[in-house]
Amino acid sequence: MDGAMGLRVLLCTSLVSLLTLQAVPAWGAPKRPKGSEAVDGVIIRSLKVNCKVTSRFAHYVITSQVVNSGNEAKQVAFDVEIPKTAFISDFAITANGKAFIGDIKDKVTAWKQYRKAAISGENAGLVRASGRTMEQFTIHVTVSPQSKVMFRLTYEEVLKRRLKQYDIVIKVKPRQLVHHFEIDVDIFEPQGISKLDAQTSFLPKELATQLIKKSFSGKEGHVLFRPTVGQQQSCPTCSTTLMDGDFKVTYDVSRERLCDLLVANNHFAHFFAPQNLTNLNKNVVFVIDISASMEGQKVKQTKEALLKILGDLRPGDYFDLVLFGSDVQSWKGSLVQASAANVQSAKNFVRHFSLAGATNLNGGLLRGIEILNKAQRSIPGLTDHAPILIMLTDGEPTEGVTDRSQILKNIRNAIGGRFPLYNLGFGHNVDLNFLEVMSMENNGRVQRIYEDHDAAQQLQVSSLPTPRSLNAPPTAANGEPCLGSHFPINLEEEIKLRHGQVANPLLVNVELQYPQDSVSDLTQHSHKQYYEGSEIVVAGRIADNKLSSFKADVQARGEGQELKTTCLVDEEEMKKLLQERGHMLENHVERLWAYLTIQELLAKRMKLEGEEKANLSAKALQMSLAYQFVTPLTSMIMRGMVDEDGLQPIIDKPPENSQPLAFVLSAMQKPSPTYPTYGVQQLPRQVTGVDTDPHFIIHVPQKEDTLCFNINEEPGVVLSLVQDPNTGFSVNGQLIGDKSRSHGQHEGTYFGRLGIANPATGFQLEVTPQNITLNPGSGGPVFSWRDQASLRQDEVVVTINKKRNLVVSVEDGGTFEVVLHRVWKGSAIHQDFLGFYVLDSHRMSTRTHGLLGQFFYPIDYKVSEIHPSSDSTKTDATMVVKNHQLTVTRGLQKDYSKDPRQGTEVTCWFIHNNGAGLIDGVHTDYIVPDIFWTP
Repeated sequence: MDGAMGLRVLLCTSLVSLLTLQAVPAWGAPKRPKGSEAVDGVIIRSLKVNCKVTSRFAHYVITSQVVNSGNEAKQVAFDVEIPKTAFISDFAITANGKAFIGDIKDKVTAWKQYRKAAISGENAGLVRASGRTMEQFTIHVTVSPQSKVMFRLTYEEVLKRRLKQYDIVIKVKPRQLVHHFEIDVDIFEPQGISKLDAQTSFLPKELATQLIKKSFSGKEGHVLFRPTVGQQQSCPTCSTTLMDGDFKVTYDVSRERLCDLLVANNHFAHFFAPQNLTNLNKNVVFVIDISASMEGQKVKQTKEALLKILGDLRPGDYFDLVLFGSDVQSWKGSLVQASAANVQSAKNFVRHFSLAGATNLNGGLLRGIEILNKAQRSIPGLTDHAPILIMLTDGEPTEGVTDRSQILKNIRNAIGGRFPLYNLGFGHNVDLNFLEVMSMENNGRVQRIYEDHDAAQQLQVSSLPTPRSLNAPPTAANGEPCLGSHFPINLEEEIKLRHGQVANPLLVNVELQYPQDSVSDLTQHSHKQYYEGSEIVVAGRIADNKLSSFKADVQARGEGQELKTTCLVDEEEMKKLLQERGHMLENHVERLWAYLTIQELLAKRMKLEGEEKANLSAKALQMSLAYQFVTPLTSMIMRGMVDEDGLQPIIDKPPENSQPLAFVLSAMQKPSPTYPTYGVQQLPRQVTGVDTDPHFIIHVPQKEDTLCFNINEEPGVVLSLVQDPNTGFSVNGQLIGDKSRSHGQHEGTYFGRLGIANPATGFQLEVTPQNITLNPGSGGPVFSWRDQASLRQDEVVVTINKKRNLVVSVEDGGTFEVVLHRVWKGSAIHQDFLGFYVLDSHRMSTRTHGLLGQFFYPIDYKVSEIHPSSDSTKTDATMVVKNHQLTVTRGLQKDYSKDPRQGTEVTCWFIHNNGAGLIDGVHTDYIVPDIFWTP
């Protein structure tokens, strides 16, 4: 490790850390010398955020310089929150004249190359989900005495128009007074800027007006916030900072022209947001979860929000309400007009409904769809209305049809593409991936809704409302009031906000069409509905020499009229824009197209499987690498820098819809009689599992036979063993090498680290030959193999049997065993390792996959032409399986589930070449980035 600077990367799950640079003394939390701007000798010399927006494409650069003025090395945390929709594109650290630059690679290559030895300890420098709409980036650097370090982080996003404006939200929390603090926002919009505003959640309005400089004219807008050290103080005599919260810039563009086409460098962006249209009447059905889990604040505020939403319906709208618990009921059973009397009756119904039973989600949605379909067919005049289905739920299907794939099929077939479905999911435990796939398949969107126990965080997902009341300002240590304020918002407000985004449809069946011979690689250009205050953006490539024939034809249906228009490129205007903005305009239009394309590919892959998913993933990966974006398919490696373990840090974007975890643990020194100890004597005679080098043993009970294969990979590689896409349950294992291997000898590999996760309950378990750790990412409890314990968290029971094994049992899921292999005298292996066995899998979904999971349900094969092998002790044969004809060998493997030392011999048909032909795809398809990875 470089003497001037070392690196340690944290896996952070904090929900409140914002844009932060924090000095961390080696012995504990920072102490603030009174009247000083330093924290234990570490000073943030400068902290600057520069944001350049060109036609909705926002490019952010955060730079900071930190100085260690002390006489000993200090550790500094660079801690930033960025929007979840943004992609990091660059990161650099400069210290003592050395620059360490990020290098973006595909995720599998990055982890395979740089994490071979990462068998235990912390994960390296990852971006992780930390809140509602933000992700947290944290990296710790040790700064030498009397030296400085510079950080530079770049990320990009396309701004989305909501409620008639674009929002730029910058999280601010330096935790100390900063010598040079600056936020500089530069906006260039070819249409012209119609309004521009800036505000903070931490400054009183009067002070914000004084300190924030903002101006706009024509195409350009500018916001500058550059407070002095004195202006940052929370009170005149305080050494603490008041800067803790959101800095928010909002703007909109002129809409005088219906056509807004931007062309540069053979790429185009088409922005469509027509004004002065009459609102369409709508047919809306609200499908509301009234299962018992909605009790308390959730149902109270859901009712309050619905009462407000019902009051906002227009007389020309039609509506109904469907409630589902164990049973399904509706208010009217058909659409009725939103007359004053009907709205009042519906409000009374909402006030008095009560919670009951489980969650018949499939039945509730089908009833709502039936009501909309029937109205569209049978009630005169309603065919011209905009139909909308909105579901509010906090749970998972537990009554009626509960298989998610069947529910998706039922809803897709019932809607038939006729109207959008919007899903609002409550809380941390909701299966957001399931709801998102459902919405995507039916032209809608999904949104997670949070309860108001964390009101400040609600600001991340909404425009700042005018507060009804302000909390009393906090006080400084000397009793003086600190400056700043807090904008409260609750679940009711957020539901109304989400409804407001779809409350006013203006157009339906919107089609934006372009000459087929002139364009390629279009982003989504067909939309069921266009809503007031939003914007449709289409981007694509223009073929060489085709600009003169390029145009956009738009057609849609509005209230009492058909909208048709043709947009042409104003080449002279484009030349002027290029002169004004130059290379930045060319670059931003192309990157806007790349960003939108990657986002759409990542979204589409969520609802695909097999070859289709692989093809989309490959295209998204290729574009992520070409445009140097950190996406769920890529990782950024810090070249030339190493962490405490001698490993290069990796910057990762979390999987789609990852969420913060919560864990409740009850541990005992002796096994609880309620949860039996699963000793080796209880294991079935033949099991499916993987052990030693690593040998996979697949028991096929319907044939009373066993199949075997090996996977030959390098130490450090992580393999997917079990993956249930319906629940998110996963088991991944990381390989280690044999310490005793001689030079030139085959390198045996074994599982040295297992990750078992059940996202539905926030459960994570990391198992190594040394320790068993619950929730390792958030500092959960650590157990030794010398412990005897039985633990339960919600639906998961873990039983640790001292020095032998542990058993994980998932309610309505599977039961699995991890076997501990210790080095013993006479052992051929000189490395402790783990074996993994499946004791019960019949409750896992039929979509379960992974190297083991794909065999949880019957597999058919035929063996013929049995003949002697070249090895006289074995027999070869021809096997036909999954439309492949393979040469297989009859041989012996060992099952160590009963006897971890000697094992029991198992006769099996051995499939060569890493299981090729037996496993789906090829074995490298099962290489994943880390032990808690889920697709």
